Amino acid sequence: MLYFDHNATTPMIPEAREVWLDATDRFIGNPSSLHRVGERADKALELAREELAGMLGCHPLDIVWTSGATESCNMVLRQFADDPICVAWVSAIEHPCVEVTGRKLYPKRCRFMPVTDQGVLDLDRLREELSRRRPGFMGCMAANNETGVIQPWREVLELANENKVPFFCDATQWLGRRPAAGLCECAFVAGSAHKFGGPRGVGFLKCPSGTTTALITGGAQEQGRRAGTENVPGILAMIKALSVREAQLKEGRDAERFQVRESFINKLLEGLPGCQLLGADVERLWNTVTVLMPKSECPHRWVVKLDKAGFAVSSGSACASGKEDPSHVLMAMGIDPDDCGRALRFSGSWETTSEEWDQLLGGILDVHAALLAE
Repeated sequence: MLYFDHNATTPMIPEAREVWLDATDRFIGNPSSLHRVGERADKALELAREELAGMLGCHPLDIVWTSGATESCNMVLRQFADDPICVAWVSAIEHPCVEVTGRKLYPKRCRFMPVTDQGVLDLDRLREELSRRRPGFMGCMAANNETGVIQPWREVLELANENKVPFFCDATQWLGRRPAAGLCECAFVAGSAHKFGGPRGVGFLKCPSGTTTALITGGAQEQGRRAGTENVPGILAMIKALSVREAQLKEGRDAERFQVRESFINKLLEGLPGCQLLGADVERLWNTVTVLMPKSECPHRWVVKLDKAGFAVSSGSACASGKEDPSHVLMAMGIDPDDCGRALRFSGSWETTSEEWDQLLGGILDVHAALLAE
C-alpha cells in the first residue's frame, strides 16, 4: 500500500523511533519527582524545551508540552473566552479544532475572516474590517490542511501588532515542511508531532510565559500551565523528528519535492480532463495536491477503488449522501456545495519518492478508465 494521506498523519521516522525507544528505557522517572531518576527525566525535558525554543526563536519558558494541536488550539481559545466582550477573529478555513471550538466558546462573538477563491485569507477585507473595529484576538493558520495553501500569517501578524491584538497561528501543517524560524513572533503557536514524523499524542504550544492560564488543571506541571505528567519519550522523539525536518529544509531538499509535485500535477491535469486543481494560482505546501475530480464521479468511489488498487488517499468531504456537510474550507473558497463532494487530496512526505507519485498517477488513470467502463 502506497500512503498519500500524510496531512492526516505521518508515520514516525526511524530517527524519532530510535529516540523514543531509548528514552523509554533511560528516562523512567516522573519529571516532577525529586529523586535522581526523576531529575534525569526533568533535565531531558528541559533540554528538549531549549532545543525547540531554539528552532522557533523564542524563550524556553514560552513552550508548553501538550497532547497535540487540538489541545493546544483549545488552550489558546480558552484564554480569552471568559471576557464577555472579546470577539474572536479567525480565518474561515481553520481546522475544526479552531473553527468548532470558536463557535462553542464564543457564541455570537466568533467572526470568520473571509478567504479568496484560491483559499488565501483576504488581506484587503481584513484591513477594511480593522479600520472599523478591533477584535479581542486574531488567529490564522500557517498552511491549510485540506488544500495545502500557504496563508499570509506574517502579514496578519503585522496587522495584529499594529492594532495591539494578540495573534495565534496554528502551524500544524507548516512545521516540518517550512522553516520554524520566525514563528516566535506570534503570541501563540500550535504544533503536533505526528504531522512531521514524530509520535502521535504529543505536541506543544508556544505562548506568553507567566500569563497563560491552564486548560487542564490539577498538578503544577509546565509552570502551572498544563497539568499532567509529561510524555518524556514522546517529547524527545518529537524534537528529534522536527530537527531532522529542519535539517532537510536547510539543505534545500524541499525544492526537489516541489518539482516532483509539479510534474505529478501537470501529468494529472493532462491525463484527466475535467480535473481542477485547487489553489492553482497561489503558493502551496510542496507535499499537497487537492483537486476536484471530473463531474459525476463520486470521490468516495475513488477512495475505495484507489484503496483496492493499493493507494491510500483522502476525500475532501463525504459524497452527497446526507451524512456529512460539505467541507467548510471549500465552501469558504466559494465552491458549490455539490462540487465540494468531488474533492480528493493527495499528500506525500519527505520519504515519498517520484516513482511513488508516478505510481499514484497510473493508479488514478486506471481507476478513471474503470469508472468510465462501468
